[in-house]
Order: sequence, then C-alpha cells, then structure tokens
Amino acid sequence: MISEEHKMIPPLNGLVLAGGKSSRMGTAKDKLNWHGKEQRYFAADLLAPFCNEVFISCRQDQLENFDSHYNALPDTFLNMGPFGGILSALRAQRDKAWLVVACDLPLLDKKSLEFLIQSRDPEKAATTYESPFDGLPEPLITIWEPKSYPLLLNFLGTGNTCPRKVLINSDPLILKPENPDALMNVNTPEEAVKANEILKK
Repeated sequence: MISEEHKMIPPLNGLVLAGGKSSRMGTAKDKLNWHGKEQRYFAADLLAPFCNEVFISCRQDQLENFDSHYNALPDTFLNMGPFGGILSALRAQRDKAWLVVACDLPLLDKKSLEFLIQSRDPEKAATTYESPFDGLPEPLITIWEPKSYPLLLNFLGTGNTCPRKVLINSDPLILKPENPDALMNVNTPEEAVKANEILKK
C-alpha cells in the first residue's frame, strides 16, 4: 500500500539549462565537450537515472542540429535567462517538480545529485545547495517544486527575473555540498582551465 504521504510527492523531471548566450566564454557552453559528448547531453544523461523525463531547456534557434534522442524544451518565457527556462518547465508540466541543473557545471557528479534528491523536502518551494563560493543558495542546481511556480510568477510581476532572489525570499531547504567543486560554474576560459585541471585529477 502506498501511503497517502507518498502519493502526494510530485514526480521529478530533469531540466538542463542550455539556453544561455555564453558571451563570457566566447563559445557555446552547452556544446563544450568535457566528458566525450556535448555538455548539454552529458548533463541530461547524468539526470536521467533520477528523473521521470529529462528535457534540455533551449532557445528556438538551438533546435537546429539537436540530437533527436533527447527532449528539447524551448523557452516560452523569452529573454529571461535561467529564470525563463525554469518558468517554462514549470508551466509545461504543472504537476511535476523539476531538478534543474545548468549546463556550465562540468564537475557536477552523481553523488551530489543523489544527496540533493535524498534530502528533498517537497513541503518547501525548493531544495537547493548553498554555494561554496558566496554562501548564497545556488538556483542552478535545485529541485523546484510545483508550488514554486506562483512564487516565480510573483517575482516576474515585480520585474525581477533572478531565480536566486526567489530562493533567498522563499525559505527553501538549503544543503551544504559534500563536494564543493561539483557546484563550480564555468563561465570564462580561465574557469575552464581550472575545471580541466580538477577533472584531470
């Protein structure tokens, strides 16, 4: 018998945020090859064992040359960066929670995802990690519950499209990462060199 409580937990989808313009990197971050394939596909594969379905959040123009083995989810909230990708996913499947990861986390590992999912609190709007770099919640490796959708819309209504501000103002469950390197965003060529050195180790 499935307990009432267990039935209430929204199923988990995965979302790889790959719609950025990568202006600081100078080359498309979602297409960088850290692990033998484009990072957007590697990240989708990493999420797959934990999720019902996995989608790659992207701009309409990225659908050209898109691998048909993967699900694309073009933004329906346009020109809002990660905020638009998260909102588009929550709107597409309102009854699902979304495990969201950015495509610029080449050091993200299975254990960090496992810990996030095992610690998940579906009563909260989100379960997230504390960034080891600034101590603030890290919105780009977060489980966003269905109840976060109206919160994000409220922020959008005030002209604010920063997912981190939503987390700061909504009492999420915040976890300390066991492997801080896993949360390293790689946005510049310099950071890419550093990430490569860590990967070689």
